[in-house]
Amino acid sequence: MTAITTDAALRFQDLTLGYGTHPAVHHLNGTVRRGALTALVGPNGSGKSTLLKGIVGALKPLSGKISLSVANRRDIAYLPQQADVDRSFPITVRDLVSLGLWRRIGAFSSVGRDERATVEAALSSVGLAGFEGRTIDALSGGQLQRVLFARVLVQESPLILLDEPFAAVDRKTTLDLIGLLVRWHGEGRTIIAVMHDLDLVRENFPEAILIAREPVAWGSTREVLSAANMLKARAMSEAWDDRAAWCHRTNARDAS
Repeated sequence: MTAITTDAALRFQDLTLGYGTHPAVHHLNGTVRRGALTALVGPNGSGKSTLLKGIVGALKPLSGKISLSVANRRDIAYLPQQADVDRSFPITVRDLVSLGLWRRIGAFSSVGRDERATVEAALSSVGLAGFEGRTIDALSGGQLQRVLFARVLVQESPLILLDEPFAAVDRKTTLDLIGLLVRWHGEGRTIIAVMHDLDLVRENFPEAILIAREPVAWGSTREVLSAANMLKARAMSEAWDDRAAWCHRTNARDAS
């Protein structure tokens, strides 16, 4: 990880990410400014979740690099897809939200009275006051998503990454959680969210990044989500060949 000290929250420099030796996102260049509220959009399988995993360090770049303004990747709040959460694991709502406190108290410190109060306040903020003792296997999909947002809330991170944060939840839950995004944006935090609902993107996200394994467009949401760009992304996605050889392009296009 390379640190940056400008107004940028993160920067991609000819970034290629993938699994094995085959790229899932390649030749990505651009800068996300501090305090941006950015939607990451594209066809299914276009590399959106892969890009978030690269930012948090779960995947190492195959080439290029990611520069971050945070001192340590532990300073990133990351909300994964619900499918990545093992709901059979015997953990309570309180304990799951408390995991977000590790940045503040350390991985092996006990949760004291002040920390429990912080957890309870976060759960109240997402509409789940009194749910602390329930196990996560007893929650609905919408309730679990609120719990995951509460965990992000207690992290107090300057950089927040959300992977499909509104998938499979009802409209009331979506609107409540959108309210949290607006709050974080107002506090100057940098937010990047993988999104599929383009109406929600147009209504709530000033900026967007459109990818289809390669960058298609990056900038204001109105310009990025143009009909021409969406058609281009779809065509690029449909033309992608998973058996293709490694791409050695040297003059990567700047998407910013």
